[in-house]
Amino acid sequence: MTIAHEGRLLFGGDYNPEQWPEEVWADDARLMKEAGVTSVTVGVFAWARIEPRPGAREFGWLDRLLDLLHAHGIGVVLATPTASPPPWLGRLHPETLPRDEDGRTVWWGSRQQFAHSSAVYRRHAAAITEDLAVRYGRHPALRMWHINNEYCTFDYGDEAARAFRDWLRAKYDTLDALNAAWGTAFWSQHVETWEDVIPPRRAQYLRNPAQLLDFRRFTSDALMECYVAERDLVRRHSPAHIPVTTNFMPLWVGQDAWAWAAQEDVVSVDVYPDPRDPLGGQYNAMIADMTRSQARGPWMLMEQAAGPVNWRGVNHPKPAGLNRLWSLQAVARGADAVCYFQWRQSRQGAEKFHSGMLGHAGEEGRSFAEVKRIGAELAQLSSEVTGTQVPSQIAVLHDWHSWWAGTQDGRPSTRVVYEDVVRAWHRALWEAHLTADFAHPEHDLSAYEVVVVPQLYLLTDAAVENLVAYVRGGGTLVCGFFTGTADADDRVRPGGMDARLRELFGIRTVHEWWPLEDRETVDCGEFAGTLWSEELTAAPGVEVVAAYRGGDLDGLPAVLRRGRAWYLSTLPEPPALRSLLANVAAGADVRPPLSGLPAGVEAVRRGGLLFLLHHGRGDVTVTLPDGTAYRDVLSGAAHTGSVTLGRFGVAVLAREARGHGAA
Repeated sequence: MTIAHEGRLLFGGDYNPEQWPEEVWADDARLMKEAGVTSVTVGVFAWARIEPRPGAREFGWLDRLLDLLHAHGIGVVLATPTASPPPWLGRLHPETLPRDEDGRTVWWGSRQQFAHSSAVYRRHAAAITEDLAVRYGRHPALRMWHINNEYCTFDYGDEAARAFRDWLRAKYDTLDALNAAWGTAFWSQHVETWEDVIPPRRAQYLRNPAQLLDFRRFTSDALMECYVAERDLVRRHSPAHIPVTTNFMPLWVGQDAWAWAAQEDVVSVDVYPDPRDPLGGQYNAMIADMTRSQARGPWMLMEQAAGPVNWRGVNHPKPAGLNRLWSLQAVARGADAVCYFQWRQSRQGAEKFHSGMLGHAGEEGRSFAEVKRIGAELAQLSSEVTGTQVPSQIAVLHDWHSWWAGTQDGRPSTRVVYEDVVRAWHRALWEAHLTADFAHPEHDLSAYEVVVVPQLYLLTDAAVENLVAYVRGGGTLVCGFFTGTADADDRVRPGGMDARLRELFGIRTVHEWWPLEDRETVDCGEFAGTLWSEELTAAPGVEVVAAYRGGDLDGLPAVLRRGRAWYLSTLPEPPALRSLLANVAAGADVRPPLSGLPAGVEAVRRGGLLFLLHHGRGDVTVTLPDGTAYRDVLSGAAHTGSVTLGRFGVAVLAREARGHGAA
C-alpha cells in the first residue's frame, strides 16, 4: 500500500483538538492549509473524550472535526485511542493496570498504563476500536489507521505471568525442554510445574539470562497481539486501500521491529535527535535507514519536533534551518511522509513545553514560518520522489534478540552498549558517504556487495550459516567484536565463538575477552582501539591487518582478514573505522555518490535525484561531475561544475537532459 495520497507526500502532525474549544478548529484548518498540511493524526489520546463513562460513545465532536478537515482538503490518520485508557477503567478494573518488576501497580495519571495481557483491557480496547472503525472506516477524510501509540509497556503482573506460561508452553511444549533451554541446573532453578514459572521479577541477585531473554520475546509478541487485534478490526470495516500502521520508537528495546514491520502496511517511526548533538544528523540518518529497511521501501516519519522537546534535562530549540534540513534528510532516505508531534502546542498538561508546528508564538513565530517553507518544498518534491527507492550496496546487520541477550547483567562489560556500537559503525559509513540498509542476520543478503556486523553476541545457527554462505557466494563481510558468542538460548558456544565463524575469519582460538575501562585504549599500530579487545590466535596463513602493540596482548591480532571476511576484535577510533570501511567498500567497488565531498555534507541518491545536505553552519562548495548540468528541484537554479550550500543548506539536484555522464 502507498503512503502518499494523490501523489503527494504526507505532511502534517498529531492534532489534539479535544484540548481546544471548537472555535479554534476553523482557525487550525485555515493555518494547516496555509502551511501545506496534507494530513493530521487525530484521536491518539482521546479515549476519555470518546468514552467518558463505561459504554458511552461521544462521537459528535469527532464527526464535526473530520467533516471540517475534509472540507479543507486535509486527510486524517485516525488513531485508536488505546494507548491511554481513561481513569475509570483502572478504577473499576485494577487488573488492567500493569505491574513493575517489584510488583508495584503502575497507576493512571500519565499514559500507557495498560496491562497488555489483561483480557479486560483487550475487550475494552477492541470495543472502542470497532466502534471507531464502524463509524469512520469509510469517511472520505480517512487516509490511514494509526493503532495505539508507541507500544512501550512491560508488565510483570499475574495476568502477564499466565500469558507468559502459555507462550512458553507453545514454544517448548515440555518442562524438560524449558529447563534445558534455561539452564536451570544452575543455582537450583529447576522448575517442576508450570506454576513455578513467573516473569523475571525482582530477585535477590542476578536473574536467569535465558528467562530474561524469553520474557523480552514474550513481551514483544504480547504487545503485537494487541496491535494485530485492533488492526484486524479496522481493516474489517475499511476499504482495502486504507493502510494501517503503528509508530515505532527508534531502537526501543521492547519490540522486535523486524517481526512487527511484517504486520504493518506502513512502517512509521518517531525520531527526536538532540539539536545540540553534533552527530544528530547521523542519528537521524541511521533511524531513517533502519526504518526504510524494515519497510523495504518508503516509510513514514510519524513524529519529530518542530523545536524543543520537553523530556531532556535541558531542552534546546532547533536553530533556524535545522528542522528543514532534518525533514528533507528523511525524504532523501526514503520517507514518503514527514509529520510532527504536534500541530498546535499544548497550553496545559505534561507536554506544554514540547514544541508544535504552531507554537506558543502563533502564526508569527519562526517555527511556523519554517513549517510553511517545508510544506511548500515537500509539495515541489512529491512528483519526483513519491514511491521511489534509495539504492544501497551495503547492509548493517541488526537483531533485537541479540541485543536483548547481550544487555543482561553478569556480562564482561557494562560499557558495551549495543545501540552505541551500532551507531559507531553506521557513523563510519555515514561519514564515508556510503548509504547503508539494515538487515536481519537471517535475511537474504545476496543483493549487497558488503555486509557489516557491528556486534551480534547471539547468532542462531541459521544466521551463522547465512553469513558463511554469503561470503562463499562472493560477498564481503566485516564483523565486529564479541559476535557469535552465544546460541539462540544464550548458551555460550564451545570455544567462545561459533566454530564456523572462527573458520570463516581464520581465528584458531579465542583465549580471553579483554574489555577496556573508561578512556582506556589499546595501541593497534596505525590506530587506537576503544571499548574492547580480545586475546586471539590466528590460524596459519591468515592476514593480520593490525596487531596490538604493548600490554598483555602485544603482537596478537586486532584485525584479521581471511579472503573477503574481516574480523575486528576492538572498536577502532572513529577516523580509523571510517577509513577501514571506506577501503573495504572501495575494494568491493562500492563508492559514494560523489567524491571529494566537504566535511559535514551528506550525499544521498533517491530515485533520479541527488540530495546534498549540509550539516554545518558555514558556506561550503560541492564539486559536481564534469560536464553534467543539474537543476535544483527546490530553487530552480541551474548548476554546472559546483553548487554552494549555506548554513544547514539543502540542494536536490535533477540531472538536465542536455548533460552527460553519471551523477
